[in-house]
Amino acid sequence: MFNKLKQVWKIKDLRNSIFFVFFILVIFRIAAHIPIPNIDVSNLKEFFQSNQVLGLLNMLSGGGMERFSVVALGIGPYITASIIFQLLTMVIPALEALTKEGESGQHKINQYTRIATVPLALLQGYAMITLLRGSQQQLLPQLNFFQLATILLIMATGTMFLVWLGELISEKKVGNGISLLIFAGIIIDYPAMIQRTIVVFDPSKIVNLLVFIALIIITVAGIIFVSEAQRNIPVSYAKRIRGMKMYGGTDTYLPLRVNQVGMIPIIFAISFILFPPLIAQFLLRVKYLFIQNFAHFIIQLFQNQVFYAALYFFLVVAFTYFYTSIVFHPQQIADNLQKQGGFIPGIRPGLNTGEYLSNVSNRIMLAGAMSLGIIAVLPLILQPALGITTFAISGASLIIVVSVVIETIKQIESQMTMREYEGL
Repeated sequence: MFNKLKQVWKIKDLRNSIFFVFFILVIFRIAAHIPIPNIDVSNLKEFFQSNQVLGLLNMLSGGGMERFSVVALGIGPYITASIIFQLLTMVIPALEALTKEGESGQHKINQYTRIATVPLALLQGYAMITLLRGSQQQLLPQLNFFQLATILLIMATGTMFLVWLGELISEKKVGNGISLLIFAGIIIDYPAMIQRTIVVFDPSKIVNLLVFIALIIITVAGIIFVSEAQRNIPVSYAKRIRGMKMYGGTDTYLPLRVNQVGMIPIIFAISFILFPPLIAQFLLRVKYLFIQNFAHFIIQLFQNQVFYAALYFFLVVAFTYFYTSIVFHPQQIADNLQKQGGFIPGIRPGLNTGEYLSNVSNRIMLAGAMSLGIIAVLPLILQPALGITTFAISGASLIIVVSVVIETIKQIESQMTMREYEGL
């Protein structure tokens, strides 16, 4: 490990790229502490900490919501736009054709995603302002049209500023920029959590604390194991003679990852879990009593840890299957193998190969989906059971942090390998 760090330090352009990424992340943290003018944020922090659902959104924004900063929305609108366009490629032939055009098609889809981010940011910003104004604490003052428009413009601009920063990071090829911004927003709260745990630590609960730390370490190890696990499908290529040369005749394998979709199911599940309580918060202001009672029921239901954990687990498992069906096309892989003269030993090429790959994918996906679901809800179960409430770490944040670290390390290693080949 230390040898690799020395090698990274010796490569000047790679070292400069890493320093540039750190500089961009510092800019992001500075922006997260710049509040929007004319807004009193003294009560916002307590409000977001007391609300589990909004606290999760605040964590993903790097604390920007509780400070009502210029980047309060984070990159949430951009992620939503990305998911929307990934789904639209399944139903709109023109977008599906763009995905097959390679880099130029992906560039156009990215441009459409950026354009769609702006109205989504305005809509999400308005929803956030309405929610805070409608709370019982009256966290935001009454705003006239000009003030409201100014705040919405600042929030949308802040989101697009973060998208730009993320793309600057991605250009350096030492990690995905959007993922690193989410990563920085999550881990920034860990030192404060550790400090609170130390300050209020009860010596009688030393065993509980050690068990909690051990389980966190085991969970991180489990995330790494699931992220890297794969099933290798043997593939053979028939011998072909072209002119005086012989091609093929080799044996290789087709890797099928246990978790083929990364942290996307977690983001999907969080988005769906946040929706009903947020709508219920709006319905509290309705004049009809039965609607208010229904809204109170929804809010209390989602504050129930058992229901919240069960629904969270189910959504993570369901979205793992759903999103894998979007990104993994076994019949297309089977057709490509057949065109290249490849086949799986014992399986007929074409339709039978596609069915075989689909069955194998569904079996290993069950292990990946269950693992993601268990990891996502495990902290929700352990923290109340062990009495460790000051270190409010979630399974979603652990999965995101570990996945981003693995992805960044792989990109840095690929950059080092490329430079070694250039030296040869």
